Amino acid sequence: MKATIYDVAKQAGVSIATVSKVINQTGRISEETRAKVNRIMQELNYQPSVVASALTGKQTFTLGLLLPDLANPFFAEIARSVEDRAHELGFSVMICSTDNNLLREERNISLLKQKSVDGIIIATGVRNDAILKDLKKQNFPVALIARDMPSLAIDTVLVDDFIGGHMAASHLIEQGHRQIAVIAEDTLVMSSKERIRGYRFALEEAGIAYNPELVRISDFKVTDAKQVAGEMLDSSQPPTAIFACNDLLATGVIQAVRERGLSVPGDLSIVGFDNTLLATIVDPPLTTVAQPIQEMGQKVVDLIIRIINDKNSTKQRIVMLPELVIRSSVSRPGEYRNK
Repeated sequence: MKATIYDVAKQAGVSIATVSKVINQTGRISEETRAKVNRIMQELNYQPSVVASALTGKQTFTLGLLLPDLANPFFAEIARSVEDRAHELGFSVMICSTDNNLLREERNISLLKQKSVDGIIIATGVRNDAILKDLKKQNFPVALIARDMPSLAIDTVLVDDFIGGHMAASHLIEQGHRQIAVIAEDTLVMSSKERIRGYRFALEEAGIAYNPELVRISDFKVTDAKQVAGEMLDSSQPPTAIFACNDLLATGVIQAVRERGLSVPGDLSIVGFDNTLLATIVDPPLTTVAQPIQEMGQKVVDLIIRIINDKNSTKQRIVMLPELVIRSSVSRPGEYRNK
């Protein structure tokens, strides 16, 4: 039978109240007694009841993680880094995917609260700031990762998307490209806005006129990016390079190029964003703007636990620097065709 708190107390020779204090790290207990109770719990494989802890207003040592799309390797890697750090600190993680659907986002937040998680980490591009305002009004611990909501004072960990967009476009310009297109996700999401803004700034620096026709919006799937890229490649003036605002979209661009009997980078240079595992396994390996995913996950977990322990703590906005990782998907315009 599954061990109970009564079994632990009996074998340790202490009261149930003492075992409870050890579990919840409250009260004055000698280190000897604490060590003995912890040893007995381990021997009996005793697992404290999360539900019971929630009902008594105690921590459940559970975090919620809200992701927009688990099919995107970037968010899968975010989930892994968050889980790793949470487990190091004694927390488990409940992961919910919204599939970029606002209604599912609201339902998942409600579900996580019903499950009595201690705090929620949000990686979705929350379009309805009323959701966050409501959580803040309730003083519920919440933190954002890889997303930004500058209008609200919320603990946030993200990369500098403006610099990342500037890096991507500048690299293509340095290689001699002038007809540079962008494929981005929803421009209502701040990260996409900032990456496009960085791209535009790089063009202005180089004296290249901004052409809004070269900025296209794609849905969140590879097939959608392939269709958008195909439309540009089939136009009378196709771009010589495309900056895809994440590695998943870049994969769709590569597929569109291949379907037309063209090559990367011979006929089209491509730069992605995120530096996920996907960037290393596509052919050719993808030049991309790297986000420090592991460090971002660690920092956001540290932030949310700090909020859980002190709900009046000063809000932090941690902005990390991206890095351009050069691989084989970029060349000078026509370089390979002329060989």
